Amino acid sequence: MKTLVVGLGNPILGDDGVGWRVAEQVQALRPSLEVDYLCVGGLSLMERLIDYDQAIIIDAMQTDHGRVGTVTCFPLAALPDLSAGHTTAVHDTSLQTALRLGRQMGVKLPDEITIVAIEAKRVVNFSDHLSTAVAAAIPAAVTAVFTEIERWQGHR
Repeated sequence: MKTLVVGLGNPILGDDGVGWRVAEQVQALRPSLEVDYLCVGGLSLMERLIDYDQAIIIDAMQTDHGRVGTVTCFPLAALPDLSAGHTTAVHDTSLQTALRLGRQMGVKLPDEITIVAIEAKRVVNFSDHLSTAVAAAIPAAVTAVFTEIERWQGHR
Protein backbone atom coordinates (compact mmCIF):
# COMPACT_ATOMS: atom_id res chain seq x y z
CA MET A 1 0.00 0.00 0.00
CA LYS A 2 1.48 3.30 -1.11
CA THR A 3 1.05 5.91 1.62
CA LEU A 4 1.76 9.64 1.63
CA VAL A 5 1.84 11.73 4.79
CA VAL A 6 1.48 15.46 4.17
CA GLY A 7 2.31 18.13 6.70
CA LEU A 8 0.15 21.01 5.52
CA GLY A 9 0.39 24.64 6.55
CA ASN A 10 2.86 27.48 6.75
CA PRO A 11 5.77 27.10 9.17
CA ILE A 12 6.18 30.86 9.59
CA LEU A 13 2.57 31.54 10.63
CA GLY A 14 2.62 30.36 14.24
CA ASP A 15 0.34 27.40 14.92
CA ASP A 16 -0.33 26.98 11.20
CA GLY A 17 3.08 25.29 11.07
CA VAL A 18 2.03 22.38 13.30
CA GLY A 19 1.33 20.11 10.32
CA TRP A 20 4.98 20.41 9.28
CA ARG A 21 6.22 19.78 12.83
CA VAL A 22 4.14 16.62 13.19
CA ALA A 23 5.27 15.41 9.76
CA GLU A 24 8.92 15.98 10.76
CA GLN A 25 8.43 13.75 13.81
CA VAL A 26 6.65 11.09 11.74
CA GLN A 27 9.53 11.07 9.25
CA ALA A 28 12.13 10.93 12.02
CA LEU A 29 10.42 7.93 13.62
CA ARG A 30 9.73 6.09 10.37
CA PRO A 31 12.13 7.25 7.63
CA SER A 32 10.74 4.66 5.19
CA LEU A 33 7.43 6.56 4.96
CA GLU A 34 6.98 9.09 2.21
CA VAL A 35 6.43 12.46 3.88
CA ASP A 36 5.98 15.85 2.25
CA TYR A 37 5.61 19.41 3.52
CA LEU A 38 3.24 21.64 1.60
CA CYS A 39 1.66 25.11 1.71
CA VAL A 40 -0.88 24.42 -1.02
CA GLY A 41 -4.48 23.36 -1.42
CA GLY A 42 -7.00 22.60 -4.12
CA LEU A 43 -5.59 21.41 -7.43
CA SER A 44 -1.95 21.58 -6.33
CA LEU A 45 -2.61 19.36 -3.33
CA MET A 46 -4.71 16.97 -5.43
CA GLU A 47 -1.84 16.63 -7.92
CA ARG A 48 0.53 15.65 -5.10
CA LEU A 49 -1.84 12.82 -4.07
CA ILE A 50 -1.79 11.14 -7.50
CA ASP A 51 -0.87 7.43 -7.47
CA TYR A 52 -1.21 6.93 -3.70
CA ASP A 53 -3.51 4.41 -2.03
CA GLN A 54 -3.62 6.25 1.27
CA ALA A 55 -3.06 9.88 2.22
CA ILE A 56 -2.91 11.42 5.66
CA ILE A 57 -3.00 15.19 5.79
CA ILE A 58 -1.87 16.87 9.01
CA ASP A 59 -3.00 20.46 9.49
CA ALA A 60 -3.98 23.12 11.98
CA MET A 61 -7.68 23.71 12.45
CA GLN A 62 -9.67 26.47 14.09
CA THR A 63 -13.24 25.89 15.18
CA ASP A 64 -15.58 27.91 17.34
CA HIS A 65 -15.92 25.14 19.90
CA GLY A 66 -12.51 23.44 20.01
CA ARG A 67 -9.93 23.49 22.77
CA VAL A 68 -6.47 24.55 21.59
CA GLY A 69 -4.20 21.54 21.30
CA THR A 70 -6.96 18.99 20.73
CA VAL A 71 -6.09 16.38 18.09
CA THR A 72 -8.94 15.12 15.92
CA CYS A 73 -8.92 12.52 13.11
CA PHE A 74 -11.62 12.30 10.48
CA PRO A 75 -12.08 11.47 6.81
CA LEU A 76 -11.78 14.35 4.35
CA ALA A 77 -15.41 13.67 3.42
CA ALA A 78 -16.42 14.94 6.89
CA LEU A 79 -15.17 18.45 6.09
CA PRO A 80 -17.63 20.87 4.57
CA ASP A 81 -16.88 21.56 0.90
CA LEU A 82 -16.53 25.33 0.82
CA SER A 83 -15.94 25.48 -2.92
CA ALA A 84 -18.87 27.84 -3.41
CA GLY A 85 -16.87 30.47 -1.56
CA HIS A 86 -13.85 30.02 -3.83
CA THR A 87 -15.11 30.59 -7.34
CA THR A 88 -12.91 33.49 -8.46
CA ALA A 89 -10.08 31.32 -9.85
CA VAL A 90 -9.45 27.65 -10.53
CA HIS A 91 -6.49 27.55 -8.13
CA ASP A 92 -8.81 28.59 -5.30
CA THR A 93 -10.96 25.46 -5.54
CA SER A 94 -11.42 23.20 -2.54
CA LEU A 95 -9.57 19.90 -2.23
CA GLN A 96 -12.90 18.06 -2.47
CA THR A 97 -13.69 19.76 -5.79
CA ALA A 98 -10.16 19.13 -7.09
CA LEU A 99 -10.45 15.43 -6.17
CA ARG A 100 -13.80 15.12 -7.96
CA LEU A 101 -12.28 16.73 -11.05
CA GLY A 102 -9.22 14.47 -10.91
CA ARG A 103 -11.36 11.35 -10.59
CA GLN A 104 -13.57 12.47 -13.48
CA MET A 105 -10.39 12.75 -15.55
CA GLY A 106 -9.39 9.20 -14.59
CA VAL A 107 -6.55 10.16 -12.25
CA LYS A 108 -5.61 7.53 -9.65
CA LEU A 109 -6.23 9.16 -6.26
CA PRO A 110 -6.53 7.73 -2.75
CA ASP A 111 -9.89 6.16 -1.98
CA GLU A 112 -9.77 7.59 1.50
CA ILE A 113 -7.93 10.64 2.77
CA THR A 114 -7.64 11.12 6.50
CA ILE A 115 -7.18 14.46 8.19
CA VAL A 116 -5.23 14.69 11.43
CA ALA A 117 -6.14 18.14 12.72
CA ILE A 118 -4.74 20.03 15.68
CA GLU A 119 -6.91 22.79 17.11
CA ALA A 120 -4.83 25.95 16.79
CA LYS A 121 -4.69 29.34 18.46
CA ARG A 122 -2.62 31.62 16.20
CA VAL A 123 -2.48 30.94 12.44
CA VAL A 124 -1.95 34.39 10.92
CA ASN A 125 0.82 35.90 13.07
CA PHE A 126 4.35 35.77 11.67
CA SER A 127 6.24 33.43 13.95
CA ASP A 128 8.07 30.15 13.68
CA HIS A 129 6.98 29.18 17.21
CA LEU A 130 3.93 27.16 18.10
CA SER A 131 1.72 28.08 21.06
CA THR A 132 2.38 25.93 24.13
CA ALA A 133 -0.80 23.85 23.84
CA VAL A 134 -0.29 23.17 20.12
CA ALA A 135 3.36 22.17 20.62
CA ALA A 136 2.28 19.83 23.43
CA ALA A 137 -0.17 18.13 21.04
CA ILE A 138 2.54 17.00 18.60
CA PRO A 139 3.12 13.56 20.22
CA ALA A 140 -0.62 12.79 20.19
CA ALA A 141 -0.85 13.83 16.53
CA VAL A 142 2.14 11.63 15.62
CA THR A 143 0.45 8.71 17.37
CA ALA A 144 -2.76 9.44 15.44
CA VAL A 145 -0.87 9.30 12.13
CA PHE A 146 0.68 5.91 12.98
CA THR A 147 -2.66 4.59 14.25
CA GLU A 148 -4.27 5.53 10.94
CA ILE A 149 -1.49 3.85 8.94
CA GLU A 150 -1.85 0.67 11.02
CA ARG A 151 -5.63 0.73 10.57
CA TRP A 152 -5.17 0.84 6.80
CA GLN A 153 -2.56 -1.92 6.83
CA GLY A 154 -5.09 -4.08 8.69
CA HIS A 155 -7.53 -3.65 5.76
CA ARG A 156 -5.11 -5.19 3.23
